[in-house]
Amino acid sequence: MNQTVDRRTFLKTAAVAGGALALAPESLLADKADPYAGFKMGIQSYSLRGFTVEEALKHSEKLGLNYWEAYPRHLPMSAVPKDIANHKELLKGSNIKLLAYGVLGFDENESKARAAFDFAKAMGIVSLSANPKKTKGTFDLLDKLCDEYKVAIAIHNHGPRALYDKISDVEEMVKDRHPLVGACVDTGHFLRSGEVPAEAIERLGKRVFGVHLKDVKTIDRDGKKQRLFKILGEGDLNVPACLKVLKKLKYQNVLSLEYEENPSNPLSDIEACLAHVRESAKTLRG
Repeated sequence: MNQTVDRRTFLKTAAVAGGALALAPESLLADKADPYAGFKMGIQSYSLRGFTVEEALKHSEKLGLNYWEAYPRHLPMSAVPKDIANHKELLKGSNIKLLAYGVLGFDENESKARAAFDFAKAMGIVSLSANPKKTKGTFDLLDKLCDEYKVAIAIHNHGPRALYDKISDVEEMVKDRHPLVGACVDTGHFLRSGEVPAEAIERLGKRVFGVHLKDVKTIDRDGKKQRLFKILGEGDLNVPACLKVLKKLKYQNVLSLEYEENPSNPLSDIEACLAHVRESAKTLRG
């Protein structure tokens, strides 16, 4: 069956389907009231990098999303009180709650790290998606700052040949560290690394402080494997399996859709991704 046609059909018939909800069973009414099964469904604003921050916030609202992980170019990190106030006013006017931010680099420079934590605390950010250096000094510093600020560090895996490639790369660095030192599981990059995203969530458990929902399809071309970013549901990601593990863990942080393709005109693709998450969420209702 042609998946592109399916997506278009879904979007065209949504209004008609909505009219039938008055006669629908209780389970369907629950889906309508809570389409993401209790998850704080949001977006990594990098998905909307082709737009100004004002445009990106408006698009997020139209997509029915009220939570953000901000891409730093949308909300530049600053300790200046006026900048913080302007950021807060912008978010307040859009009804978007900022829960996460990143991806940021960390090393043993405490002044630089404190600037990030100061910004997070001032903005009410729950977790910082991070790419920290793999040194004892860096992680000793993160232990201290996570404890002091009560803000989580979420190590972001970034695929083959990156600092954090495999699940074990993250596990090794968070082991025996402060409970707020954990992971941002990027499902697409774990697929690129030949890992199973649901297994990553299961293994990292309560240390999962962020999730980037992203799909990748592995294809064989001329005897070589290629991994291509795709719309959710068109690649290899088992979204229901990921949601099931997150629900078991009682995951409370933002669940961030991240779509890397078509930056100048991603909105219809993003809506198709969100439709797949909503369909996947229905499986959690049994």
